[in-house]
Amino acid sequence: MQDPSSPPLPPALHRRMPKVADLAPLMQFRKPEFGAAARLRRANTIWDLRDMAKRRTPRAPFDYTDGAAEAEISLGRARDAFLDLEFRPGILRDVRTVSTATRILGKESALPFGIAPTGFTRMMQSEGEYAGSQAAAAAGIPYTLSTMGTASIEDVAQAAPDGRNWFQLYLWTDRDRSMELISRAAAAGNDTLMVTVDTAVAGARLRDVRNGLTIPPALTLRTVVDASYRPAWWFDFLTHEPLSFASLSRYSGTVADLVDSMFDPTLTFDDLDWLRGAWKGNLVVKGIQTLDDARKAVDHGADGIVLSNHGGRQLDRAPIPLHLLPRVAAELRGKADIILDTGIMSGGDIVAALALGADFTLIGRAYLYGLMAGGRRGVDRALEILGIQTTRTMQLLGVNRISDLTPDHVHLLGGATDSRNTGATVGSGRPEGALSL
Repeated sequence: MQDPSSPPLPPALHRRMPKVADLAPLMQFRKPEFGAAARLRRANTIWDLRDMAKRRTPRAPFDYTDGAAEAEISLGRARDAFLDLEFRPGILRDVRTVSTATRILGKESALPFGIAPTGFTRMMQSEGEYAGSQAAAAAGIPYTLSTMGTASIEDVAQAAPDGRNWFQLYLWTDRDRSMELISRAAAAGNDTLMVTVDTAVAGARLRDVRNGLTIPPALTLRTVVDASYRPAWWFDFLTHEPLSFASLSRYSGTVADLVDSMFDPTLTFDDLDWLRGAWKGNLVVKGIQTLDDARKAVDHGADGIVLSNHGGRQLDRAPIPLHLLPRVAAELRGKADIILDTGIMSGGDIVAALALGADFTLIGRAYLYGLMAGGRRGVDRALEILGIQTTRTMQLLGVNRISDLTPDHVHLLGGATDSRNTGATVGSGRPEGALSL
């Protein structure tokens, strides 16, 4: 009951029985949506796609994608570096029109990121490299095929004839076999060769060891039980052509054995000189982890470098690419294109890297989560999510073009944020347990 001494209630606060006409606008029930397309539309972040991927993919291939070396510290720190930063926006700017286009290695990309090389991709989902290359072509961004990819150079070129296809190379001791791959890449129209140099030996990827991962996946009792929860993955895997590789016709054995058989522990900068002479297109060196090595790679003819610790899959407790970036950019920007990967899970991460001096970024796990969640449509959704987030972050920072981003837009905080414990959400939008290490 209202106190008689208080002012009378406004008419809008008097209680009354609701009218049907008042309720009708509130009763807007959505028609239920089912199927892969509807499921993918409900994904708003790369972490949402990761959750879908985990439900749909057997443990061994999911862990191969999701995991890293040893205690997975390198991957955790790389992701935490993106969380442990502060954006500094400019206000009162006209940002109705924003362009995410940028130039990388002499050509324009519609978005400031491309797809990184990933091995065994058709093991994650049967469409594999075909889905990745076609989605990249449709989005107007580069796609990089790995030497250890499960589709040939020629088949990827045929699947995405209008795309910008790059090829990633592991140099072998047998230079004739390496030269054959280089020639095939050139003949197929690849304009960029990306040589990976952080793999003297295979990293200790303990999830793969514990899962007993082999190529192709073996039907052990454990995998059969796992398959009972994910029949669609096994149906696709068993009803498509067996895994084949860009560089090997067939292989049967453990992942570690295959990796060690392909990596050459004797490589030096002299080999980079040989490669520069053999390849006439853009040469990019991937796996740079110190400023000194960045300088040397450029001095030995690299047109671009990728600051990367291999997604944390090689040396655990390796340098954090985002922290290395400002020093490399200060000395080498303009002398070679600077690309960054490892830890990117959102458009905000991409914008931060560009502001700190990167010319371009690469995504690996982020697109693979989309692939495992829904094949080609899942990759399309991953690229769409990252594109939307990149555009929105630029607008909120008050910039219209990639070239407007500067180090003044980002401040690297002093303390290390441990998103595994705090549930920090900057950049990723991921709740507690984001890293799932």
